[in-house]
Amino acid sequence: MNEFKIIKNYFKILAKKNPAAKKLNDDVFFDKKSGTVVSVDTYNSNIHFEGFKYPKFIIKKIIRSSLSDLLSKGVTPKYYFLSGGGNKNTFTKINLSKILKSLKEEQKKYSIKIGGGDTVYSKIPSFSVTVIGFSNKIIERNNAKINDDIYVTGNLGDSFLGLKIIQDKINIKGVKKKYFINKYYCPDLPFYFSKKLKSFANTSIDISDGLISDMERLINNQSLSFEINLNNIPISKNLDIFIKKNNRSKKDFVFNGDDYQLLFTSSKKNRTLIKSIAKKMNQKVTIIGKINNQNKKNLLKLDDKSLKLANYKGYSHKF
Repeated sequence: MNEFKIIKNYFKILAKKNPAAKKLNDDVFFDKKSGTVVSVDTYNSNIHFEGFKYPKFIIKKIIRSSLSDLLSKGVTPKYYFLSGGGNKNTFTKINLSKILKSLKEEQKKYSIKIGGGDTVYSKIPSFSVTVIGFSNKIIERNNAKINDDIYVTGNLGDSFLGLKIIQDKINIKGVKKKYFINKYYCPDLPFYFSKKLKSFANTSIDISDGLISDMERLINNQSLSFEINLNNIPISKNLDIFIKKNNRSKKDFVFNGDDYQLLFTSSKKNRTLIKSIAKKMNQKVTIIGKINNQNKKNLLKLDDKSLKLANYKGYSHKF
């Protein structure tokens, strides 16, 4: 059983009389009356990050990953609560000082403030982050329209290659190695672009588990389908060079998640507006596909061929 079946089969019923919980099928809790938006994420060593050798980078990854949920709703994060589990080997004075320094840097970069948290003993490093923002509106899932364009911000795939380098499964040396590892630990959040998202996006989600998996979840309660063209999925110049130099395929890297970019849909009439906003903010934004009616299957296309979606589902917690 995966994480989403557990939620659906055992916990969804608890939210039946609480509209703010969004049937436990969105990224956040949203109480429209008070304008409160909340998200919660948990991170475990060797699942969400590799070991604890670089605590200053791990904490940055955790914070940015957590902020991403609110950004995908068009909401600016304001406060965060951080709980952590560790032991004398992981929560050393040196490591705690590095964590503190990184938290100060993230607070300054994203204008967020800590609200509280908890610390407990744990055999392995583990963290939980609650993020709070305020808005009178959010961009909900399952609000796509037929013929909508499908967009992504930034580039996909850099983080996954960074992970493989950290795991010693791919060998790269020099500046490029540092580039990909940095993309894994410090994703480039579309922070300022997200502030404009409500002016054009019909529905939105962040890419955490993988492009195809998250696209399916974005419209999972709608009688719609999607079509994505692999050739249109944006990658960095560094990843493109690596793929060509090592005779690899683009599809090996762009569907695995940990990108924390925005995946959203918008009407074709908004193309000029989106292009203009993206240009002003120096934010890369790319149309990768479109929304179709339910009579068509979900499609992942490469030129004129259809690829098997099941091979590109990304990550899922299985129990």
